[in-house]
Order: sequence, then structure tokens, then C-alpha cells
Amino acid sequence: MATTPKKLHRSQTNRMIAGVCGGLGEYFGIDPTLVRVVFAVMTVFWGAGLVLYIALAIIIPLEGVKESAPSLGARTRGAAEEIKDSAKKFAQDVKSKKE
Repeated sequence: MATTPKKLHRSQTNRMIAGVCGGLGEYFGIDPTLVRVVFAVMTVFWGAGLVLYIALAIIIPLEGVKESAPSLGARTRGAAEEIKDSAKKFAQDVKSKKE
């Protein structure tokens, strides 16, 4: 029996910002929270976590989206819009919980 190979993708369901940590967690079979902690530690101590996260959000395709070879610019704009929208929603959630 042939098994389908695992594919790395950004998660649509297990996401906080762009789904990178959720996708990595699903791919490697680990808890996405652990992946988020690693990115947070990398950001705090070396500053590389944020840069790596943004790069992965641009490079890794979104779950369930068929790739028809979009340009890097189009993927970058799409990922940037997703991050911006998620960040706004997160900020609104935090603000509403403070009140």
C-alpha cells in the first residue's frame, strides 16, 4: 500500500496569526504550542524568530489551497495581508479583554 507523503502547509484550523506554528506542529507530530514557545524564545533572545516566522509564512503554502505557481510577490502580499488581519484581530481581542 502506498501512503501519501506528508506535506508541509500553514494550518487553517490551528492558527494564531498565519498558521505557521500549527502547520509545523501537524507536520512534525508535536504540539503547536511548543512550536510557538520556540519561536517566542528565538524572538526574545536572538531576534530571529520573527524574521523566520515571516519568511515561513511567505514560503509555506496555506492548507487546502492548490498552488498554481503564484509569483513570490503575490504570495508575499497575501501572507502580509493575512498577518496584518490576524494581528488586528488579536489586538482587538486583547483590548476587549482589558476593558
